[in-house]
Amino acid sequence: MASRPDTDNYLSLFLNDTPLMDVRAPVEFAKGSFPCAQNAPLMNDEERHRVGICYKEKGQDEAIRLGHQLVSGDIQAQRIETWKRFIANHPEGYLFCFRGGLRSRLTQQWIKEAGIDYPLIKGGYKALRRFLIDNLDNLIEAGDFRILSGRTGTGKTRVLQQLPNPVDLEGLANHRGSSFGRQVTPQPSQIDFENRLAVAMLKAHHLTGGPIYLEDESRLVGRCALPDALKERMTRAPLLVLEQSLEERTRIIREDYVEGMCADYMKRDGEQAGWLNFCDYLLGALERISKRLGGERHSQLRDLMEQALQQQESRGDVYGHDAWIQPLLQNYYDPMYDYQLSQKQGQILIRGDADTVIAWASNNIST
Repeated sequence: MASRPDTDNYLSLFLNDTPLMDVRAPVEFAKGSFPCAQNAPLMNDEERHRVGICYKEKGQDEAIRLGHQLVSGDIQAQRIETWKRFIANHPEGYLFCFRGGLRSRLTQQWIKEAGIDYPLIKGGYKALRRFLIDNLDNLIEAGDFRILSGRTGTGKTRVLQQLPNPVDLEGLANHRGSSFGRQVTPQPSQIDFENRLAVAMLKAHHLTGGPIYLEDESRLVGRCALPDALKERMTRAPLLVLEQSLEERTRIIREDYVEGMCADYMKRDGEQAGWLNFCDYLLGALERISKRLGGERHSQLRDLMEQALQQQESRGDVYGHDAWIQPLLQNYYDPMYDYQLSQKQGQILIRGDADTVIAWASNNIST
């Protein structure tokens, strides 16, 4: 492998989805890393903890000496093999630690002693994170945003993905943005969400260009919070309002939240456990909005949901779910959306069904 220089071209790394080997400890990686990063730690959490205590009590030299003692012999050999596998799979990648200092240079040294030159990222995680935060702030301030709005069940995410320059906030947060929006896989940490958002914004600005389309969201997408500056810009941005019939919205909700989620739970957990977890998901989502629904309305909808689940389990018929989906849309989500739309400051550019909105956006790419 030809030797490549270390880099501080952070923009190129993110725009090109460059594979990154994060040699920080697992606990650091779990708090936040980058979309194309994999964790291949120099030290595990316990080793890092012990070295940290040593550093505070005895200084850097003793901490380095302890680190070499803890990561030696078979342990060192195993970690070098892990790094070699990453490098074999990602010869174009880079490695990094927190600041681009001791850990990444020691990793680089051990890899080199194993016969491989592999470059590191100057400044490490801290510099990459700072780059993303600063650029996200600038992109939000200068960005030209258009907001895809519409009542619950209109299929906004499906349409968003067909618009010229979309950034899918729900996809980045791994959540559909409502009480029923949880996915079978966990959401990213807040730091991971912010990093994903910054990378998506960089790509939308540098690789595609033109207005950036976002789906209308609350400040929280599940547990992931939008930057305050972005939420404020979205409140004032022009709108595309997606409209669908109640029947079409019911079908979309049934497909996404009943058929799709049931299949996802069964794929993850097996048929029996998956079914039980799917039922808990639906009933739990309804329970989370019980206070806002009121006791009587919640009880009625829960009865309808339980009947639909029994019908689905016994006969495989999912259409019984329409009995709770439609009143929930009409009596809960629609009034809430209509009020929120009335509070928007942005101009409505177009109203219509999916084809109308997509056609308008395609014909107004640069305006």
